[in-house]
Parts: sequence; structure tokens; C-alpha cells
Amino acid sequence: MAVSRIRPFPFGYRRRVAPRFRYLETLTIGFVIVLVVSNLVGPKVCQIGPLVVSGAQLLFPVTYICGDVFTEVYGYAASRRVFGMGLLAVMGQIAVARPPAPGWHDQQAVATVFGLVPRFAIASLVAYWAGEFTNSYTLARLKVLTKGRFLWTRTLGSTITRQFVDTVLLVLIAFWSVMSHGEIVTMIASS
Repeated sequence: MAVSRIRPFPFGYRRRVAPRFRYLETLTIGFVIVLVVSNLVGPKVCQIGPLVVSGAQLLFPVTYICGDVFTEVYGYAASRRVFGMGLLAVMGQIAVARPPAPGWHDQQAVATVFGLVPRFAIASLVAYWAGEFTNSYTLARLKVLTKGRFLWTRTLGSTITRQFVDTVLLVLIAFWSVMSHGEIVTMIASS
């Protein structure tokens, strides 16, 4: 692998960055931020006109773009290495389980918000892995079928298949027994 240039690193340490991975760190950080924020607002069900959607569905599609870039630019395997939701779920549960300080009066609010995170995290993980696999596989297969041409077709086709798999799994796992079957079907159809 070719080495391009020396790049500043915290505390004066310098390292070499391969040109192929120049933006991988920035893209990974953005991806994790969008993922964590999506999972924090995910348990909130919103109504937009006749549509009923999870709060995460307003932001989460940005991760599809990141997934496409990971697969298209950095390769099929690179899209598998990025994830931070498990840490949020574990730390949220640890924070809720610890007794509050004497002057802290918002324990119930924190418990309410983070109480939903583990279930949503599991739903998100399963839906993400299945959706990301579907997306990456579709994108890679379409790249072979189109001989590397028609990027818009590959990204659009892979995003549609990913969105379908991700939405169905996420809504079923996260909201099963929390909402009625009719509301779940409406949420899936709205998405």
C-alpha cells in the first residue's frame, strides 16, 4: 500500500496515511454520530400527516449513504467494522442502575429514556446488520453486473433493498408488543 504524506496527530505524534483511507476516519466518526443520535431518538414515534414513523427514520437514512461509500470506496469488509450502538446501550443501563446523587431529581426521566434503549439497540443492531449486508451485497452484485458503470443505479437499488429489510426488522423487533399490529403495519408502510 502506498504511503502518501505525513499527517499531524494529537500530542505531536505523526503518522503516515495511505491515500485510499484518507477520509475513512471522518466518515466513520460521522457515521457513528448519526447512528447514536438515531438510536436515542428512535423510540419516539412521530406522526407526519398520515404517516407514522420512528424518530430515527428521519435521520437514519444518512447511514445508508455512509454504508454505500464504505462499500464502494473502502471495500466490502470495511463496512462491517464500524459500530458504536452497543456502547450506548451498555453505558445507558449502567448510568440508570447507579443510584442518583442526593441532589439529582431527574432519575425517572433518565430511566424512561434509557430504559427503551436496550430493546431499540437490539432491534437496531439486527436491522442494521441485515440491512447493511443486504445493501453491501446488492451494491457489490450490481457493480459486477453493470461492470462498474451506472453508480446511481447501484446506490439507488441497494438503498431500496436495505431500507426495506432494515425497516421491517427494526419496527417488528422494537415495537412488537408495544404497539398494536395495525400500528406496526402503518409504521412499516409509512416508512
